[in-house]
Amino acid sequence: MKKISSLISESVDFIRSRYKAHPDIAIILGTGLNELTSIIDVQLEIPYHEIPHFKTSTAPSHKGKLLFGTFNNKNVIIMQGRLHCYEGYSALQTTYPVFVMKKLGIKTLIVTNAVGSLNENLKVGNIVVINDHINLTGMNPLVGEDDPNLGDRFPSMHNAYYKKYIKTIKKVYIDHEIPFNEGVYVGLLGPSLETTAECRMLKTIGGDMVGMSTVHEVIVGVYLGLKILGLSTITNLSNLFHSDTHAQTSIEEVAKKAQTTLKVLLQNFLKEI
Repeated sequence: MKKISSLISESVDFIRSRYKAHPDIAIILGTGLNELTSIIDVQLEIPYHEIPHFKTSTAPSHKGKLLFGTFNNKNVIIMQGRLHCYEGYSALQTTYPVFVMKKLGIKTLIVTNAVGSLNENLKVGNIVVINDHINLTGMNPLVGEDDPNLGDRFPSMHNAYYKKYIKTIKKVYIDHEIPFNEGVYVGLLGPSLETTAECRMLKTIGGDMVGMSTVHEVIVGVYLGLKILGLSTITNLSNLFHSDTHAQTSIEEVAKKAQTTLKVLLQNFLKEI
């Protein structure tokens, strides 16, 4: 069985046959955020299924493409849809694109997602800056054979979400009169939503919002030495505050409506870094 470094090289070689620039930044788009690809001038699209060793995205609204383009003289890669463990993939398989994008040259990783609120102060439609996370998926993408050429075997997660980026994005919120909130993201395996008892537990241990992605990508990003910004769109209230069933379509619709604000935040953040 090939080592991950060999697999990464094969993926990178394939992408390099079509894309010669050196990317600075990667953005991972969450549920309902496909239209945010308009923040860059897209020059190339590559579906995941064409790239050696990439898995295919099967989650609703996740198109499964790598987009390559530019914004403000920066080369940007956008993952139009992510991979989730609830699709049947391992934590390593879902984060494999992060390894590849790092090898291509990125230094900054921006992760976006759709979440449920565990905090009564975080309302539907709010875009929340992630300042920390709790990984309750029971999985970690770094489990397995170690490759010291990729990163530290025991990466510290004390500054997983780059504090300087949080200060920068806060200024963007203030300058554009967008309500600023930050909080702790709790990552679960999914795909079922949480019970009321689970929501009480997650809030008690310090969670402000809950989702089914992101934590593994951030672990790998830290492992690889990337600077990370996380933005969560509150698409539904947890059943601590609301008893109705929240269908996936309604979550997607809220995320779509929030894209205009998120686009302002991302474009102005990219201008600042």
